[in-house]
Amino acid sequence: MPLSRHRRRRGRAIPRGARSAGTLAAARPRKRGVNKLYLLASLIIAVLVIGGFALGGLSLGGGGAGTGKHSEYAAGLGEQQPIISSTHVPRGETVEYSSFPPASGDHWPPGYQARCGFYPEGLRDESAVHNLEHGNIVVSYNLSSPAEVDQLRKVVEDIGLAAVWGVTRFYDRLPEGQVAVAAWGVLDTMQGIDRDRIKKFFEGYAGTLGPETIPC
Repeated sequence: MPLSRHRRRRGRAIPRGARSAGTLAAARPRKRGVNKLYLLASLIIAVLVIGGFALGGLSLGGGGAGTGKHSEYAAGLGEQQPIISSTHVPRGETVEYSSFPPASGDHWPPGYQARCGFYPEGLRDESAVHNLEHGNIVVSYNLSSPAEVDQLRKVVEDIGLAAVWGVTRFYDRLPEGQVAVAAWGVLDTMQGIDRDRIKKFFEGYAGTLGPETIPC
C-alpha cells in the first residue's frame, strides 16, 4: 500500500537530544588557533621592558653599578693631589704616604682591598689605597660621638653609588671631628659631616678615577 502524503512529509523523526546538540554546535563559534608569532612578540617585549627597568635601576645608583660624571679632577670637588707610585707591596708591609688619608700610592696586592661597607674598627691605608686604585671612594672619619658616627653611616647609605663604589672607615690619623673623602688623586677634608659635599664627591668621581675601575 503506498504511503500517505502526510507520512512521506514527516520522514524519520530526529531525537530531541540530537537536535539540541546539533543546534548548539552550529551556534557555537569555532576557536581560533593561537597566533604563535603574537605570543613570541609579547614575550620579547616583556623581556625588553623588564631588562630596561633593571638597567635603569643600575644607572640611577639604587645599589647599582652607575658611576660619577668626571674622569679627571673637577674644580670645586675636593683638592687635586699628586699621583705617587702605584705598585703592589707584600701584605703586612707598611707604606709611607704623602698625605693622611692618602689619595694614591703603593698598596697591598689584589685580594686585600676592602669590600664596600662601613668599617668602624678602621682599615689599613695599604688596603684602602687599593680601593682607590679601583676607582672606589674612601670615606675616612674621626668623629667625637656614636651619634655622629650613626649620622655619617646614614648619609653614606643614602648615596646609591656608595653601595657599589664606597668604603667608609674610622681613621684616627685625622684630627678629631673631621671627615675626609678620597678618590684616586683627589682629597676633600671637612669639619663635621657635610651631606651634600660627600654626595657630590661620589656623584663626581665614583668609578671614574684610578688606573682601574672595579666595583668593590
